[in-house]
Amino acid sequence: MDSKTLLGHEWQTLQDCHERHEQNALFIKLACLALCAAGLATRLPLFWTAAMVLLCWLQEGIFKTYQSRLADRLLRVESLLEQAKPAQPAMQLHAEWSANRPGGVSLIIAYVASACRPTVAFPYLPILLMLGIGRWLSWL
Repeated sequence: MDSKTLLGHEWQTLQDCHERHEQNALFIKLACLALCAAGLATRLPLFWTAAMVLLCWLQEGIFKTYQSRLADRLLRVESLLEQAKPAQPAMQLHAEWSANRPGGVSLIIAYVASACRPTVAFPYLPILLMLGIGRWLSWL
């Protein structure tokens, strides 16, 4: 197989994984809504319900961090496919990821940064606000 064909296969695989991460992020959002509704219905203390929401939010941030790594490689593969004769061999996702993977605190910062992106944070902040309003109304 020539390298352009290999790059094409790599692109397809990465794209499928990228989309699967997006689906997983949506499932996390739906699970968060279900957990929140269950917490409100069972009158679970606000602290525990909010903790579940925050846990879901951070988990989605981790998925989005993985997804951004795939997106970086997708962009690189696309630029290599654009060239007539790619200079890089195909299927280098993990080699590039390992070479550029942050460690320790930097990795945690990357997860938090992904969690703070508006498309990730959007459902969680309103859910937390609704929890607070729901609990406040129940005290009245």
